[in-house]
Amino acid sequence: MSKTFNANGYCDPKLHYMVNLRSRLCEIKTMIDDGKYFTITRARQYGKTTLLNALADFLAEDYEVISLDFQTISYADFESEQRFAAAFAGELSAHAKCIPKESRAQLEHYATDASQRATLSMLFRTLTQMCRNTQRKIVLIIDETDSAANNQVFLDFLSQLRAYYMKRLKIPTFQSVILASVYDVRNIPRKIHGAESCRENSPWNIAADFLVDMSFSAEEIAGMLREYESDHHTGMNLCQMAQLLYDYTSGYPYLVSRLCMFMDERLHGNPWTKEGFLSAVKMLLEDDNPLFQSLMNKFKDFPELNHVISQLLFQGKSIAYNPDDTAVSSAKMFGFIKIVNSTVLLANRIFEMRLYNKFLLDFKEQDTGIYTESMRNKNQFIINGHLDVRKILEKFVEVFDYLFGDKNEAFLEETGRKYFMLFLRPIINGIGNCYVEAQTRNQQRMDLVIDYLGEQSIIEMKVWHGNAYHERGEEQLMGYLDYFHLNRGYMLSFNFNQKKEIGVKEIVLGEKLIIEAVV
Repeated sequence: MSKTFNANGYCDPKLHYMVNLRSRLCEIKTMIDDGKYFTITRARQYGKTTLLNALADFLAEDYEVISLDFQTISYADFESEQRFAAAFAGELSAHAKCIPKESRAQLEHYATDASQRATLSMLFRTLTQMCRNTQRKIVLIIDETDSAANNQVFLDFLSQLRAYYMKRLKIPTFQSVILASVYDVRNIPRKIHGAESCRENSPWNIAADFLVDMSFSAEEIAGMLREYESDHHTGMNLCQMAQLLYDYTSGYPYLVSRLCMFMDERLHGNPWTKEGFLSAVKMLLEDDNPLFQSLMNKFKDFPELNHVISQLLFQGKSIAYNPDDTAVSSAKMFGFIKIVNSTVLLANRIFEMRLYNKFLLDFKEQDTGIYTESMRNKNQFIINGHLDVRKILEKFVEVFDYLFGDKNEAFLEETGRKYFMLFLRPIINGIGNCYVEAQTRNQQRMDLVIDYLGEQSIIEMKVWHGNAYHERGEEQLMGYLDYFHLNRGYMLSFNFNQKKEIGVKEIVLGEKLIIEAVV
């Protein structure tokens, strides 16, 4: 059976094309050798289960590894200490291979005791006996621990783990305990009790920092593609394709695998090109997959996310990372953002484009006519299959001045760029995509990159701050055009000067042509 790209469940190197995890496994084993207890907290479908399965195999020569999944323990089993102890004992007995007969017999007794008299203290005394009599040290891995995150009995379980960890020099216990989840289990008391002070009394405050980078680098993606290429001989440019995958996903494992799967299975001809890749991006943005469903549901469960994501998308505000900011912490935990040099950034280009679609759809409900005008005129902007960006700017200036020409500076600065992206959406929707280049995102300037049928256009959206700043913006746009190997660029200036000249004009700078629109 030939290998495939897998985006459903964990990956197996015998069945799937995947990134080489060895360097990560070596890092984690060093922590285990040092007796660390820790949590792997990452967003949904970030490769946690794949990593844990690979880790169990990697450790097998040196340790007795017990791998559990809390999804196999029912919600009812967390209702009481006795039921949890029985269920946990049953899972241990089923998954631990080389434990002493006496310990196994005791665990099975707890699991099948009809009266359910086992307590956590009784269970942990058996675990101590098991750790004492097992030939090799035991590593306990528990996946999906946030399945139990709203249960007091799980806090008691963590307290027992902590107590035995603190006495590990005198009493035999696990060499290492690894908990994997989306929610940080150190903050479970806060979820249950709703008290900020509970954060300082977490029963899992013994956890070491887990600093292993689980995102894929461009070089690692290239290694995975190299294996695929040796099997299929597509003739792809490995470095270019790996860089495109990284640029759009920032190495988010699920997104990388999903895009590769689309190119391998759903696109015809020669999909392993830049044009084929952009087609796969379009398919992914329209994909109703569990990851996107989970992300969008978070806006209902955590409404504070709306404000911080909207700021990043449309206002270009620089947000300094503060771990005590609840909205930012939630956005980081669920994978919406990443932290670079203590600054909050959107996690990747794919999420950004999907979020633009969501927020612009919400914004459309408040719109007073600009989306309707775009829909009415959208066919005039496509000439022989090419996007006429100049015509788009000309029409936008006309419509925007008619609808919002009398609005104040605060209105324009906060919503002007949002209105342009709303105007653009129905024109390119279904065929093209757009995103804001992260390195130019600030309150004064955003460079919008439009991909339409393999052609790219750059529009610098900027807030007017005087002639000197305007000239610097032109120079910056020139450099950006060089980066994309383009000779034509566009500027959209939101000008608050009373003497501004509304309209569209051409500016020739060297060999570059810049078409500027002013509103």
